[in-house]
This record gives sequence, C-alpha cells and structure tokens, in this order.
Amino acid sequence: MSKDRYIEAKQRWAEKQKARGVTARTVASADRLPPGQKLTNGFPVLDLGVQPAIAHAEWQLTLNGLVAKPTTLSWAEFNALPQVDDVSDFHCVTTWSKYDCHWRGVAFTTLYELAQPDPAAKYVYFTSYDGYSTNVPLASCLDDDVLIATSFAGEPVSREHGGPARVIIPKLYAWKGAKFVQGITFLAEDKLGFWEVRGYSNTADPWKEERYA
Repeated sequence: MSKDRYIEAKQRWAEKQKARGVTARTVASADRLPPGQKLTNGFPVLDLGVQPAIAHAEWQLTLNGLVAKPTTLSWAEFNALPQVDDVSDFHCVTTWSKYDCHWRGVAFTTLYELAQPDPAAKYVYFTSYDGYSTNVPLASCLDDDVLIATSFAGEPVSREHGGPARVIIPKLYAWKGAKFVQGITFLAEDKLGFWEVRGYSNTADPWKEERYA
C-alpha cells in the first residue's frame, strides 16, 4: 500500500468511527488493559509506508523553539547522555496492546534540562525523518517513563520500529511516540501533528478511548 493510500485508509477509519457515534469515555479505566484493546505477543509494524535508512553518522536530534539553549546532538553526543531503562506497556490506536516492553535510551527530562525551555513553553512538537509529526503537552512529556529510545528488548531499535531512535510515551496511544525522531520543538501554543489534523484525538488517552477527534 502506498503512503497516500495508507493515509487515506486511516482517515476513513477515523471518519467511520465518528459517524458511528463512538465517543471517548469521560472516566478513565482502572484496568491495565485499556478498553477496546487486545493483547498481542507480537509487535505489529505501522508507519507512513516510509522507513528511512538513517546512518548513525548522519543522524541528528535538534532541540529548539522556546529554549535558552538550542541544541543539535549527534549520535555519539546523544548516546553520551545518561541512559535509562524503562519497562512499560504499549497501546496502539488500532486496538492492540503489548505488555512489558523493555526500552533503553535517554529520558525526555534529560533533554528538557539540556535545552532549558522558557516557562512560556507548554507544548512539544516532534518531527521525524519520514515527514511525520505529532504534538504532546509538555507536562505529559515530563513523566519519568517518557524517553527517546534507542534499544528495545536489549537490541537496537530496528528500522521497521522507528530506529535508530524513537519517542516512547507509554501513557498515550502510540502514534504520539514519533518514530525516526529528528526534532523536538518547544512551543507556547499547541500545533497539531500529522494524524491530529486528519481526525485523530489531540489528547490520545487510551484509558478514555480518545482515539479520534
């Protein structure tokens, strides 16, 4: 399936769900498995139909926007930062979940401290090497389980799963965790990302089934 056809199919899915009158829950589920999800032992691959091959020598991560210290990190510089391990669950909007995913990488809070965002910064806008983008409130990014992951289950994050580095935000649906991450921009005002402008929820809480706008 081409990138354009894939995007069109995803948009039609969101529109059908809205037409059915399905709405987000007002109260979050207390269960480990969010409502409407099914467990999988595999790890399905979903992307824009583009999986860029990014050599470590060419990879960079840019921190910019409302920050005191705009920074561009090379692969070596990024991996020289303190590393963290996190085990968390992974919830895809297409209704599958995977428990106990073991990620390793750099905590978002480390990058926050490095860039020193202005107090006016309230949102984060992620951009990727494949043209993807997504937006997350800054407060949601400062949880201790949010990281830029370079390792999954003890191995480098594969190209098909967004390597060499991808964003992991376990408390939100996985589309908020950009694969092939390239840039992190701190903003005063919210800016909708790729799927958010195409009918998907801006808040993306799996326990409230916030799948689409």
